[in-house]
Formats: sequence, C-alpha cells, structure tokens
Amino acid sequence: MPGPMPQGMPGAPQPSPGQGYGPGPTGWSPQPQPPSPPYPPGPPRPAGPYGPPRYTPPAWQPKKKSGAGAIVGGLLGVMALALVVLVVGAALLKGSRSGYTPVALPSYTFSPPPYDKPTSEPTSEPTSEPTSEPTSEPTSEPTSLPTSHPTSHPTQEPTSRPVNRTVKANSVYLAGALPATRCAAGSVNIYNHAQFKALILRTGQCMERAWKPMLARVGITWRAPGYMIAAGRGRGACGDYPPIGSSQAFYCPQNNTIYVSTSATVKGYGSMGSWHGYYTSLMAHEYGHHIQTITGISEDEWRLYNATSSKNTQLALTRRHELQATCFAGMFMRSVQATYPINASQRNSLMSVWGTLGDQPGYPRDHGNLAHNYAWFRQGYLRQKAFQCNTFVVGASSIS
Repeated sequence: MPGPMPQGMPGAPQPSPGQGYGPGPTGWSPQPQPPSPPYPPGPPRPAGPYGPPRYTPPAWQPKKKSGAGAIVGGLLGVMALALVVLVVGAALLKGSRSGYTPVALPSYTFSPPPYDKPTSEPTSEPTSEPTSEPTSEPTSEPTSLPTSHPTSHPTQEPTSRPVNRTVKANSVYLAGALPATRCAAGSVNIYNHAQFKALILRTGQCMERAWKPMLARVGITWRAPGYMIAAGRGRGACGDYPPIGSSQAFYCPQNNTIYVSTSATVKGYGSMGSWHGYYTSLMAHEYGHHIQTITGISEDEWRLYNATSSKNTQLALTRRHELQATCFAGMFMRSVQATYPINASQRNSLMSVWGTLGDQPGYPRDHGNLAHNYAWFRQGYLRQKAFQCNTFVVGASSIS
C-alpha cells in the first residue's frame, strides 16, 4: 500500500470583496463567493498546503438592482426589520454576547504529574477579540475523551508510559500547552529569497524548541524535520515543489521534509500582505504535519483513509487532518507571541487571514471551509492545549 501523499495547507486567500465588507483594516469577514469552474483532476490525497487555484476565476460583479420591485422590496424590508428586532431581543434575554467562541472541547479532570507541566507556558489570553467572525462555527463537541490519561501520579519516568498513536486518543492530547518560546523574527523582507529562507529555518528551530519538550512529557520520541527551500522550483521525494500549477509548500511524510519555493509562496499568498508572521504561520501548519507524523496521527489517519471506499469519508478524514495541523499552527504562534513579537493588531490580522484560507468553490473539500480554518487556527491560539486540537472527535459540522 503506498504511503500518504504530501500534506499541506488549504486554499489561497480569496480576493477582498471590496468596499463595505469586513471589519476594517485588520481583515475582512469571509463572504459568499460565486461558483467556480470544475476542479481539475488531481491525486487522491491533497497535494500540498493552502494552494491557490490553478486558474484565475473570472471577476464577479453583483447584479444591478432594477426598480420594478420597489414596493415589494419595501414590504420585505419592513418584515426583515421586525425579524431583526425579534432576534436581537431574544439574544438580549439570553444574555448572549457578540463574538465567536471556539470549539469548547472539555478539559478532562486529572492531576498531571510534575513532568506533564511545562516549565513555562502562556498564562494569559489576548485582551481583545479578533474583529472578524466566520460565517459558521463548529457546533458539536466530542462524544468521547482519550482514555489513556493517568488517574494518579506515576512513579516511573514518562518514557515508561505506553504511547497511544491513534487519531482519537493520541498521547499528544495529554501533553498540555506549548511552553512560551523565545523566537525573535527580526526584520525580514519576504521578497528576498535569502532573508525568507533564513526566516523559515530560524523559526523552524523555534518550533523544535516548543514541540520537542512538550512531546517528551508524554514519551513521544522526537525527530526533527528536514527542509528543502528553493528560490524557484525543485524536486524531492514527493515530487515537484511547488506542485505544477500551484504555489504550495508541503510536508512530505516519506522523508519527513518540508518543501518550499520562496518565490512561489510569496506569489501565491501575496494578497495576505508583507508581514512575515503570515508566512511563519503557514510554515507552522507544515510543521504541524510533522508533529502528526511522529505522534502516529498521520499513520492512523492514512489507515482509516484506506479502510473505506467512500469518497466523502476520505475527504472528511483529510479535512480533520488538515484542520488539526492548522490548530497546531495556532498553538505555536501563541507560544511565540511575546518575543516574535505579535502585537494585538497583528494577532487580529493573522486570525483574519486564516479566515480567507480553505477550500475554494468548485475545488475538492479536503482542507475545510474558510470559517473552519479560521475557527481551528483561533482554537489553537486561544485555547493552547493539544487536546483542544483533537479534530477527530468532533462532529461533521465542525470540519465541513
């Protein structure tokens, strides 16, 4: 049985809808998009990260309104206003508040042994909420929890604990939060290959300093990923990078290597902006795939993938896999928030950008929609602990 295909990120940022959309300068809220042409045939597994379409969809313009239905429109407007009043009133009665709340995966109750507690971890949450909201949000919670966590303090070293390598009850979910990690990005010009490459390698070392001790707490053996970074094109164990017709960086599980073309990445994701933090978060997603590989999540997901002939089930599995890597990326960006540094405005903008990444209309639904990419990145950033990124135990509505 062949091994997994290269893994990466969802769709490229969608163009801004224009004036009157979104919250303001920190980002825009995802809006409904017009249909796109059919997706070109491709491999059975995602070929990389949030790659842009292989063609540019035609520009879409809203239809002009005619004056024929003015009276009907007025009546509908009155009815809509009445409905809004009723909805707002009901919300006030329930004491609801505006803003998006991530998936609330319950924190199971147990007292972790001393080695399960990070020596340093984020202790406070952002002081303000992101200004953009997704059009939908995860609505279901897991029906089961990992069963392998300890009920009492063990007397042996953590490496003696049996390691669970399944997607639903993996040992990584017991590891807690990433420690606050010192990672100064400095001044970087992403349009300069040497500077962009140095940033990727430097922040990759930060990712190792964050993830390695966390996984050691639950007995998971560490191995670092490799990097192949080209200014233009290259070829590796999983084929061309970027894949023909795309700008995708990707993680190749065959040799545990992250492949990046700096020029293609900037070209494909340039609409995100020039701040290097956006691109570091994309690399953190790829690193998330490496974490899935060394913990056994990718292997178990691939086993489940091949155990079914249902295309819908296979797509759902890849969405869970990709959205988890996105959640892991959020965890890392939070762990370096203080020293990267990431200020409040950049944090809000970063989250908004993840609300523009995901499956594009007319393309395979293998990475999750825009709202859920936003939701799971935000989940990792705000909730921080690994079990909050367990996308394999939530309902289908949370990974569509």
